[in-house]
Amino acid sequence: MDRLTLLGLVIALTGILLSQVMEGGNLSILFQGTAFLIVFFGTLGAVMVQSSGKVFMLAIEIGRWAFVDPKISGRESIDQLTAWATLARKEGMLALEQYIPDIADPFLKKGVQLLVDGHSAEKIREVLEIDINSWEQPRWQAARVWEAAAGYSPTIGIIGAVLGLMHVMQNLSEPSKLGGGIAVAFVATIYGVAFANLFFLPVANKLKGIIMQQTQMHGMIVDGLSSIANGENPRYIEFKLQSYLDQ
Repeated sequence: MDRLTLLGLVIALTGILLSQVMEGGNLSILFQGTAFLIVFFGTLGAVMVQSSGKVFMLAIEIGRWAFVDPKISGRESIDQLTAWATLARKEGMLALEQYIPDIADPFLKKGVQLLVDGHSAEKIREVLEIDINSWEQPRWQAARVWEAAAGYSPTIGIIGAVLGLMHVMQNLSEPSKLGGGIAVAFVATIYGVAFANLFFLPVANKLKGIIMQQTQMHGMIVDGLSSIANGENPRYIEFKLQSYLDQ
């Protein structure tokens, strides 16, 4: 669980609610179901219109990364690659074949299989870089779905404000109904801006950072496997891959 995400949301919401109380306002005025429905479903519909089904579902899937970071253990990967490099120098590439069934990561598994099959470092790099690009591009598009939601949300909030004011204008002869309409009008705008700047945009940026990190770790694996294919010294491979962690 990414505690920083949760802490950030708690701090932001606490600041908003606390300022409302300090100004003498009533917290209940900020909880308007109608305003929430307008902003949430309006934004959801907008991003669904702009996205393909596959990208939209991927955006929902990786959204959990903002709260549960899919960490890749760089140190563990380096240790494993270094051990394989040592074994390959002593007993040959075929000695790595016994480890293939136990490799959980499909990307790494494919790379080791290419090693065992006797492909050159250039061929291994060529194949795996295509895989990296095929993995990375859809997830960048999925992260942009969250970014797009941050763009639509404030505008949908304005639509909610206009609808609330229209409701007010229709009930000028009934003063008892004016308060609810005005509340929806202004709270919808608050929801639109708050969703965009406290949730959608931060989630989009966090997802981009995670995608960059995972792409970098995949690049480290490619370098490690290519070095093994070239028969480089295991200690040299370890030092070289360590640079990825230092970054």
